[in-house]
Amino acid sequence: MNNKAIILMEDGTKIFGTSVGVNGIVIGEIVFNTAITGYQEIITDPSYYKQIITFTYPHIGNVGTNLEDNESSKIYLKGIIINNLSKKASNYRSTENLDIFLKKNNIVAIEGIDTRYLTRLICNKKIKKIALIVTKGYLNYENIIKKINKYNGLQGLNLIKDITTKINYSWIKGNQDTKLIRYYKFSMHIIVIDFGVKTSILKMFVDRKCKITVVSAFTSYENIILLNPDGIFLSNGPGDPTPCFSIINTIKKFLKINIPIFGVCFGHQILAIASGAKIKKMDIGHHGSNHPVKDLKNNKVLITTQNHGFTIDKNHIPKNIEITHKSLFDNTIQGIHFINKPFFGFQGHPEASPGPHDASILFDYFIKLIQIYCKKKYKRL
Repeated sequence: MNNKAIILMEDGTKIFGTSVGVNGIVIGEIVFNTAITGYQEIITDPSYYKQIITFTYPHIGNVGTNLEDNESSKIYLKGIIINNLSKKASNYRSTENLDIFLKKNNIVAIEGIDTRYLTRLICNKKIKKIALIVTKGYLNYENIIKKINKYNGLQGLNLIKDITTKINYSWIKGNQDTKLIRYYKFSMHIIVIDFGVKTSILKMFVDRKCKITVVSAFTSYENIILLNPDGIFLSNGPGDPTPCFSIINTIKKFLKINIPIFGVCFGHQILAIASGAKIKKMDIGHHGSNHPVKDLKNNKVLITTQNHGFTIDKNHIPKNIEITHKSLFDNTIQGIHFINKPFFGFQGHPEASPGPHDASILFDYFIKLIQIYCKKKYKRL
């Protein structure tokens, strides 16, 4: 007897499919991702903590999985919904098929779903919460629907305590020669405050010959200063930044000095809140790799990767911040810059592994701000 594989929505709608993961019942916030590549990076992105992803692209798993493309050491999402899982992988880098990868990581996953139809349901019916069910046993749907309705979603939750590193560490890209490692000791020192940082972000900095120290999100201002940073990076992460009071208070202290700060996604929102801005929950959110963003200064369009369910409220922006980027999908704020201060944030993911890489220039801009700061800093010394 085959396992039952069912999507149960908060309005009682049932959609039946086939299990490709482990048995279980998971309840979570559902989001759809429109990317056509990079499913391994998406699945291992900590920003999806407590969410269930449906892929709108119909074929997932066709290049398998490998040991290099994970964005974190574990999978944080709750479940995955796929139209068609490729049973065979065709890529020279592949080490195991996606279904094996999901089972090894204890993930509930369903295929055989018309994910574009499901996406329309999510949008038209404003569906936000579902149960993903894979079981051999009897199901009491009424009880599960009650549990779905009791689930309050991610708004108001501080998820960072479950994600951030417990131990501060230096990060060097694998297999570097000793000469390059010695070089890093004399490079610009960037402190990455970990809200759920992706490996691709760390690679971006190391490729620019920076020394990286990753610290817990709850590291104090004083202890970060003791590390002698040349720049502060506020990483991506899951959920609602508003209840992260201790983190926000730490960043407020950094806004009183001039060490360059770059915030991405969750970090971008934390930076905004610390300045006096407000954040609001989006109806659907942005999840995909085809999002056009307009650079308002240069009048150019960047195609970007996005993954967020909260955004800066454009009706509550302090006067010391200018808006630098906007989404061409819904006009939401995508970039901010402090006036006369080396602090800026970007809502999308400029590291965007495997792509697009239009917004990677923001890392170069951050490096320029650090170089300017370092010239002044070491001139004083």
